Amino acid sequence: MRLKVAHDAARAAEAAAAEIGRTCGDAVASRGTAVIALSGGETPWLMARELRHFDLTWTRIFVAQVDERIAPRGAAERNLTRLERILVHEGPLPAGNLLPMPVEETDLEVAAAGYQRQLEARAGSPPVFDLVQLGLGTDGHTASLVPADPVLEVRDREIAVTGDYQGRRRMTLTLPAINRARRRLWLVTGPGKHTRLAELLSGAGASPAAAVSRADALVVADEDAAGPGLKAGPYPG
Repeated sequence: MRLKVAHDAARAAEAAAAEIGRTCGDAVASRGTAVIALSGGETPWLMARELRHFDLTWTRIFVAQVDERIAPRGAAERNLTRLERILVHEGPLPAGNLLPMPVEETDLEVAAAGYQRQLEARAGSPPVFDLVQLGLGTDGHTASLVPADPVLEVRDREIAVTGDYQGRRRMTLTLPAINRARRRLWLVTGPGKHTRLAELLSGAGASPAAAVSRADALVVADEDAAGPGLKAGPYPG
C-alpha cells in the first residue's frame, strides 16, 4: 500500500484521475478492455471531471458502480445521477459503457444477482475489475460496507443489499469483489479522517475499510485527511 499526499482535494482528485487513466490505458492495451468501479462523493466528482479529459479508447472502457442508494432514478442523492452527467452527457463515455446498479427494481436481491451477471459478462466469472476506487468514512466505512452491517460477512456474492444507513438502504460491491480487483485506489479527503486513514495505512483496526486487501493499493489523500503525522511513501502490508 502506498500513500500520496496532495495539497488539497482538487489536487488529490487530479492525481487519482491520472492513476485511473493510466490503469485504463494499460488494461485496454493488454486485454482489449478496461472495467473499473467508481464511488460517489464530492471529491470523486472532481476526479471524474478530470478523468474525462484523458485521451483514452473510451469505447473499450466500462464503468461500474461501487455502491448506490436505493432511490428513484434521477434523485439527487443517487451516485448515478452525477456519474451519468459527468462521464456520459458531458463526457466521452458511451452510454452503454456505464453500468448502473439496478436499485429501482422491486426485488432488490434479484436485481443484485442480475447486476452480478452483468459484471461477469464484462469482467469474467467471477468478475475481476482492473481498478476499484474507494472512499473512507469517518466511521471507517468504505463502499457501503458500514460497521455492523451483515453484508460485511458476505463471501458468496459480488453484490449485496445493506440495511438502512443514513436514511437509505444501499446496493454495494462486497469484500470479495473489491479484494479480487487488480488494483484498489483510495481517494480520501477532508478533515476528521486522520485516525481512520492511519489505521488503514498501518493495517490496524476493526473498521470495514481494514478488511480491504492492501495489495496493489494506492491511497491519494489531501493534507486535511493526512494530518501532520502521515508522510507519502510505501506502507508495509
